[in-house]
Parts: sequence; C-alpha cells; structure tokens
Amino acid sequence: MIRIPEYKDIADAHARISPFVHHTPVLSSKSINEITGASLYFKCENLQKVGAFKFRGATNAVLSLSGAEAAKGVATHSSGNHAAALALAARMRGIPAYIVMPRTAPEIKKKAVAGYGGIITYCEPTLEARESTLAQIVARTGATEVHPYDNFFVIAGQGTAAKELIEKEGSFDLIMAPVGGGGLLSGTSLSVSSLLPGCRVVAAEPAGADDAFRSFHAGILYSSEHPKTIADGLLTSLSERTFYIIRRHVNDIVTVSEEKIVEAMRLIWERMKIIIEPSSAVPLAAILEGKVNVSGKKVGIILSGGNLDLGKLPF
Repeated sequence: MIRIPEYKDIADAHARISPFVHHTPVLSSKSINEITGASLYFKCENLQKVGAFKFRGATNAVLSLSGAEAAKGVATHSSGNHAAALALAARMRGIPAYIVMPRTAPEIKKKAVAGYGGIITYCEPTLEARESTLAQIVARTGATEVHPYDNFFVIAGQGTAAKELIEKEGSFDLIMAPVGGGGLLSGTSLSVSSLLPGCRVVAAEPAGADDAFRSFHAGILYSSEHPKTIADGLLTSLSERTFYIIRRHVNDIVTVSEEKIVEAMRLIWERMKIIIEPSSAVPLAAILEGKVNVSGKKVGIILSGGNLDLGKLPF
C-alpha cells in the first residue's frame, strides 16, 4: 500500500524544517499584472537554499530519519536540484549523502553537489545505470534512499511552499505550479485542498514533455519518453504516488510551447529583476499563451527554482 501524505503531514513537516529553510518572499509585478489582467503572486523558491524548492522535501526526509537510520546516511540518483538539496540537508544533520550522477551532468551541478559535501559516484547516463549504481551503494552502506519525488516525506516537505504562500497572502482563486515528477504539484495540491477548498489548482508542463498532461486527461499513467524541452527540471515521469494525489486534488494540467517558456522567463527576469530557471517560467507561460483564464483573478504561482547555466541563456 502506497503511503499518501495528508495536510497534517505537511503541517508537521513545516514545523520540522522551519528552522533550516528560507521562508521565501512572495513578490508581485504591476507590469506583469497589467499584461495578464490578473493579480499574480509569485512564491520565490528560486531564493530557497540551493536555489530550489527541493531543499524543503530533502530536509524533511533527512530530519525524519531515526538516529540509527541517519547514521548510515542517505542516497539518491539525481543530476539536478535534488542532488544538491539532499547533500546540503545531510550535511546540516552531519550525515553522509551518497549521490549517483551521470557523467554527462553539467559541471556546474557536479560542483554544487560536491560543494555541499555530497559523496558523488558517476555512472553512465542511462536510468538503468543510475538505478543499478544506487542499488549497489545502498547495499554496501545501508543508506536510506531518498527519491526526488516518489517519497512520502519529500512530498510533505514540498507542500510547505504553498502553505506559506496561503498563510501570507490569504485566499486565492487559482494556484499554479509546474509539473515534472509531481512532487511539488502533489504537495501544493494537498495544501490548497485543505486550506482553500474553493481554490483551483492548475499545473503547466512543456508540450515537448507532456506525459503528465496525457496521464491526467486519459486517467492512465504514461511515462516520459524522449522528452525535449528547455525546462530540464520537468523531464521526469509521474510516479504512482504523485499520480494518485494529482488525480484527486488537481483541477487541470495544460501544456505550453518552448517559445512561451522563453518569453515568460525573460519577462520575469526583466520586470521582476530575479533569476529563474526555465522550469519556473512554465506556469506564467501558460497564462501568456492563453491556456488558463486568469482575467480578474488572484493567482498564486510557485517559482520552483533559479539554477541554470548563465553561459547558455535562451535569450
């Protein structure tokens, strides 16, 4: 039986991680509001530790371990924000973090994980290689695997961003988040359904990586096959756990073009003077593309992160 978090688990997670995470600001832009015809409130997880919301879930997972479990460390395979988040969360608790990364991972991400104290093992850039290498490390060390999104404590931790947003800004007509593996969206939807039952939850996904969109509308879990998008944080597939939560608490999932992702990203950089990564821009892109009706509405948007290679900007 898959264990599914409830809002109580998110509240518990928030109490547990609050001393360690940034309570990120909520920003708005008069000019973007005028462009969209709505009142948009951006929860800036790009300003979170390690530059992404992932630190919330990783910290909750690490702090939820028993003393005996923690002594053996934690492990995961990741080439992105989760690897850095888990490494830092583990360092804060004084335990080892074993990170399996593909050899082809960007150098900037390798350096970040190493800088946070992660013990990196490199592997070939295939899912099979990542999973088999991780299995060997877990067998050898006894470390607890912490999946980037298919994890009870990770999902509960990710839900604290929406909890903070609602507690700070009150009621919303609509709250949006990007969707990849579904950890952020699952946690967000659980918080919203409990705190604001009348508020809609809508996710956005690149058209070139639309497995969550197809899964949601067909009611069948599809995997992500050969995704192609600039939003490299959204390449993964939903899990059975995140799909279960999303089907029950999310109102809609829409897709957006690459052109609108770049346009939305640039708009936030120029008008709000903050750095976000392409994945963060996907919800605003859906609004700009007319996929979501926000006219006259109060809308919350989770800006998921701000980690990207500044030498490879799309504009």
